[in-house]
Amino acid sequence: MASRSSGDDLLFLTDEKLRQGIEAMFFAYRGFTADPDRILETMAYGRAHHRAIHFISRSPGTTVNNLLSILGVTKQSLNRVLRTLVEDGLVESRVGKSDKRERNLLLTEAGEALEKKLSDAQRVRMRTAYRNAGPEAVAGFRAVLEQMMDAKMRRHYQAIREKDV
Repeated sequence: MASRSSGDDLLFLTDEKLRQGIEAMFFAYRGFTADPDRILETMAYGRAHHRAIHFISRSPGTTVNNLLSILGVTKQSLNRVLRTLVEDGLVESRVGKSDKRERNLLLTEAGEALEKKLSDAQRVRMRTAYRNAGPEAVAGFRAVLEQMMDAKMRRHYQAIREKDV
């Protein structure tokens, strides 16, 4: 196996290559969010609503505090989003079983339907990209994304992935 110490092996770390990667992330993110954004716009919702719906779907019964930690938003900001989703019948907030001060969040049938619609739009784009890039590129892409996460986010990500096993 070749050593990583040669200059040619590190050309992917030049400032120009890193800038290109940063720009690719910006444009890919715009594409990744475009389809759900169009759906959410018809409902006067934004990306914060989408993220809340997504992570409530991935962890039914999650607490408000856990969702705050995952999303990295202020309590006031999350409360605005959740209030709208609850009032519109997409999210149900239940009193915690072990701690009455906790609120457990679940999607209603309507919330599940919206989450499916949003995720289906993203899955189409992701599946096409994965198919075109191939399995090695997909594994490399996931490895790069995981390495970009800070330790706390990686723990959240791994906890969600463990539920899929």
